[in-house]
Amino acid sequence: MKENSRDTRNLILRVLVFACFLGIGAFLFSGPIHNLLTVSKNRELYSHIPLIPFLSLYFLFIDREAIFSEVKWGYFKALPLIIAALYVYWTGKSLHGQVEQSDYFSLMMSGVFLWILGGFFLVFGLFSLKRAAFPLLFLAFIIPIPTLLLDPFVRFLQVGSAEFAHGIFKVTGVPFHREGMFFSLPGLTIEVAEQCSGIRSSIALFITAIMGGKLFLERGWSRTTLALSIFPITIFKNALRIVMLALLGAYVDERFITASWLHSSGGIPFFVVGLLFLTPVVLALRKAERKKGKTGYS
Repeated sequence: MKENSRDTRNLILRVLVFACFLGIGAFLFSGPIHNLLTVSKNRELYSHIPLIPFLSLYFLFIDREAIFSEVKWGYFKALPLIIAALYVYWTGKSLHGQVEQSDYFSLMMSGVFLWILGGFFLVFGLFSLKRAAFPLLFLAFIIPIPTLLLDPFVRFLQVGSAEFAHGIFKVTGVPFHREGMFFSLPGLTIEVAEQCSGIRSSIALFITAIMGGKLFLERGWSRTTLALSIFPITIFKNALRIVMLALLGAYVDERFITASWLHSSGGIPFFVVGLLFLTPVVLALRKAERKKGKTGYS
């Protein structure tokens, strides 16, 4: 009984120390954190970021017994992560105003991420750090995608959506002519622009797939497969949206393209469509896991 009480007090002390460490980090990075949260209200690419720490805390909470069953001070082993966070902080400060805003946010939030990892390692030790790998690594989603990676990814989704839309148009039998990213239908020409890439819903679906893999799947291969399945699902979903808007604009009312909520805010219902496509993938992977378990393969 006394041992349990001492362990509880020890854990509470460590949590308080970790909270203080986070407070120091919040002070150091207060400027970029505040600016990012302000921008996230109007930038779709950043809209998921305020939710990530709460989701990470949830996964930390549900696995708390395993994570904190053996805690030790990390001491000097955690210093490289903390030093790296401080280096990123000073580098970001020196580059402020010299790089694009998204790249500045990416750099500074990488520093925040390293600071949290270093603090957790310092206070709870290597064993807890390994056990808390998922909720801690999940925090990487607070880092905005840098331009170097974002631009080619958006282009990939844009081109993929156009190709899938081309295939769907052929299946429908609707007369159309295509030149690159432009599709001409009777009385209407549309462009599959970068805004049609579905990058926001891709990020949201990818995060959802990561969480779904954690909650419903047990093997690394199945979780990886679920995460990768997001890309064809997103591209197909985008293509469906493009074709639907084009057909409505050409044969019902052109305002479906120029001034309808389905065009400006239709990402939400099509995100639901993406989730519907994702569900059978989860079920199939769970079934495959059970089969491999019965045959003794890992």
